[in-house]
Amino acid sequence: MKNKVIYICSVVLSLFIGISGTLLVIYYIPNNEGDKIVEEVTITESDTIAPAVNKVYDSVVTVLNYGNQLQATGTGFVYKEDDKYGYILTNNHVISGARKIEVTNTENVTVEATILGSDEYADLAVLRVDKSFVLQVATLGSSTDSEIGDTVFAVGTPVDVKYAGSVTKGIISGKNRTVNVTLDDGGAFMMEVIQTNTAINPGNSGGPLVNINGEVIGINTLKLVEDEIEGMGFAIPIEMATSVLDRLENSEEIERPLLGVSMIDANNQYALFSYKVYLDKDYEKGVVVVDVEKDSPAGVAGLQKDDVILKINDVEIEDTTHLKYILYKYSVGDTVKLEYERDGKTNTVEVKLNKAI
Repeated sequence: MKNKVIYICSVVLSLFIGISGTLLVIYYIPNNEGDKIVEEVTITESDTIAPAVNKVYDSVVTVLNYGNQLQATGTGFVYKEDDKYGYILTNNHVISGARKIEVTNTENVTVEATILGSDEYADLAVLRVDKSFVLQVATLGSSTDSEIGDTVFAVGTPVDVKYAGSVTKGIISGKNRTVNVTLDDGGAFMMEVIQTNTAINPGNSGGPLVNINGEVIGINTLKLVEDEIEGMGFAIPIEMATSVLDRLENSEEIERPLLGVSMIDANNQYALFSYKVYLDKDYEKGVVVVDVEKDSPAGVAGLQKDDVILKINDVEIEDTTHLKYILYKYSVGDTVKLEYERDGKTNTVEVKLNKAI
């Protein structure tokens, strides 16, 4: 009898478990293939740069360079305003050769701008527009506080005006880089820049390079374009721009020092032969004096044709472009020490720099 009761209880329990399980399956499992179990997921983008972009975006303008017709486009940004005007910073090469400059803001309003001042060596220019045109003023930051690997972005008008307001993001790839820049007259100059892998294309020139806080730390100026090189853009450190802004705003000339010599690279054998310069040995670095202006700083200091300049204030000179780069770090009236060789003998002399003509 006891076994029978146990059997009956087992059957009842099994039926209960089976029915309960069936009900649970019917309740929780979809009854056709089209039904889906949807779970709500909240996605948060932790690395967005949108807040930083918003701090600078409407300060950026497209710069239109007109000759007889539109001949070039670039970028600029409003860095300052007063009671009457807004002031725009851009590159000198963006406005070079213009008969008229127009700027277009992010609301697609276009006005004519006045060129207040520009400098070819710094590759900077300041434009002025009526204050009513200004939508936003950019905040200037510090490139010296930035580090390699920091997130940066560029805002500008790459390639064509239809891409105005493009934002590209990258990092600082290098600081205190030097690159050679060709001037309008065919000469060359060495410029100190910030290197970034942020996409910078023709038309981005003059636009801001911005840190993650929305502060401008550089002015995009050129891109190294070679088939085998990708991801190398450059920007002028903002400190270089702010050091000359007052003079550019007031249409003052940027004075640069003068040595008063004509020179060629000491390792340029063809140029040495052309100038009838015959050195006692081969040089890998340095510059050769081929002419000295009368009463110039170099002339007063006693430099002569065929002297090989090796150092300025103990900085070793690579070539003529590098000499200009080092020389232009000094001001008119400064005294520098030159080290040079003449007839196999090393000499040093102090030179007081005059204003370049």
